[in-house]
Amino acid sequence: MSEPTPGVFPSQELNRAIEAEWVSSGDYRIRPEAIQPASIDLRLGDFAWALRCSFLPDVDSTVEEKTEGLAFQKVDLRDGAVLERDRPYLVPLIEELALPDDVRAKANPKSSTGRLDVFTRVITDRHHRFDDIRAGYRGKLYLEIVPRSFAIQVKTGLSLNQLRIARGDVRLGDAEILDLQDEAPLLYMGSEAVPRSDLAVSDGLFLSLDLSGPSDRTVGYRAKKNSLPVDLSRIRAYRWTDFWDPVFPEAGGRVVLEPEIFYLLLSAEGVCIPPQIAAEMMAYDPTAGELRTHYAGFFDPGFGYDPAGGNHGSRAALEVRARDVSFMVEHRQPVCKLGLERMAAPAERLYGAGLGSNYQGQVTMLSKHFEEQTAGAGVDTPSETRGGSRA
Repeated sequence: MSEPTPGVFPSQELNRAIEAEWVSSGDYRIRPEAIQPASIDLRLGDFAWALRCSFLPDVDSTVEEKTEGLAFQKVDLRDGAVLERDRPYLVPLIEELALPDDVRAKANPKSSTGRLDVFTRVITDRHHRFDDIRAGYRGKLYLEIVPRSFAIQVKTGLSLNQLRIARGDVRLGDAEILDLQDEAPLLYMGSEAVPRSDLAVSDGLFLSLDLSGPSDRTVGYRAKKNSLPVDLSRIRAYRWTDFWDPVFPEAGGRVVLEPEIFYLLLSAEGVCIPPQIAAEMMAYDPTAGELRTHYAGFFDPGFGYDPAGGNHGSRAALEVRARDVSFMVEHRQPVCKLGLERMAAPAERLYGAGLGSNYQGQVTMLSKHFEEQTAGAGVDTPSETRGGSRA
């Protein structure tokens, strides 16, 4: 028998993993629409614990054992509930895992989750890492949720994050990234592929900011404080001006970020992820500035990709927060990088309109909960914004 192919599981392999009950959901059925090109949407269970602080279990304890003394309220989610800003909550997820010994998993927030400044991460029993799920894990999944800028309303069955499954070494090295740019371009500037010689790589592929244009051009959005809660089940239901202020560039293409304020900005480059590749956005090296530059950072195969060659990538919405002090960012300043991962096989389902993907080709970096805009966010064509990998 041949060895299994290493890589991130594509949609067709995820379906087989569900059939084999590596991923299960008890009395709940995992719906076909929960299967993305390289991930599975995970759903909130029936309740949340309100916590006085975040935590990680150790090798000798389960998550629920650790909640003793930390949880002070149990919140019923079945009919919906509001989660307060800056309060950590812990929600048992509907899905559970029974992974083979050679298969591991990783979780990411969905794009809409990150765009609303909702901090989420998965915790598992007897493991001291967030979002990383060790090979062979068998047990429950728990989601820590911390709304930052806005209070949110959630309910049982809502999906705030997603799961990827992988086997073996999946990360592409820098030489492989450069070769891939020649074969199937990953980054574009306008309609032209970025020349290999102009790529910035260092254990990943760097992206920079677009802060260009006149002083009245909207290049991003800044979250308002003390807005009303956002009901995450409502789509195109809110006026963006009730929750966001537009961000305009200063002379010279720069923006000063105020500390601990959440911003949505846009990459200068268009990103194109072919069917045989997935990507993860990683925070830039903190020695380059007191800046956090992502919350939802997974790109499914097919993001910004057009097999007919008519689309030249979609730009990435960047979730940014300065730490401690005001921090200036400038046009084309590198702020994050993409880690490229090989798929075990090309995904048969690709990110895009055929899956009802909310952000492929949209013209705003705001989440799907806000009304459509006719202009803004520094977009020059209808195909230049990204939603990561999910709704």
